[in-house]
Amino acid sequence: MFNPAAPDAADHLERGLAELGLRCVCLFPAMHRYRLDDERVVKVFEAAARHGAAVFAHCGVLTIGVRAKLGLASRFDLRLGDPLALAAVASSFPQVPVIIPHFGAGMFREALMAADQCPTIHLDTSSSNGWMKYHPGLTLDAVFRQALAVVGASRLIFGTDSSFFPRGWQKPVHDAQVTAMREAGVRDEDRALILGGNFDRLFPL
Repeated sequence: MFNPAAPDAADHLERGLAELGLRCVCLFPAMHRYRLDDERVVKVFEAAARHGAAVFAHCGVLTIGVRAKLGLASRFDLRLGDPLALAAVASSFPQVPVIIPHFGAGMFREALMAADQCPTIHLDTSSSNGWMKYHPGLTLDAVFRQALAVVGASRLIFGTDSSFFPRGWQKPVHDAQVTAMREAGVRDEDRALILGGNFDRLFPL
């Protein structure tokens, strides 16, 4: 996780990518309060381009599960997580892979539009995809079907998105997504790309 609005951001960014060899910069604009087309985000893309890294940008609805469980408020500005603003910057850096998690987390339409405009944008399938409650009648198989129609199997990346309790592999999330892909008629070779092949291509050993 990286905050480009922090006063020592440039030093942290260079150390992470150059010295520590990190492969991806994770941005949370709603949490850290900056726009995705801000000049500070441009600096992130410039560094990622220099070091062969990817950029992960959380768009749409942002919740921190452990805070919710503890009853703590999360004062995020959701207006700042706009996939269209991200595409405006990403289009200028064709060598930098970009990942938008949770199919845009409630901004599904905007995420599809951004990815359609910018061929380096990938959509991550992670989490239970509870954001679908903001789209009445939408089902997970319909989400996969529409995403495949717009970006294709080569730009979808599977994820279970577990960061606190229980930590690690989330089998129910995997099973739900595999079932949805089956119902959406995803071919075996495309499912293999989504479940691992695309990640391996973006982050080779």
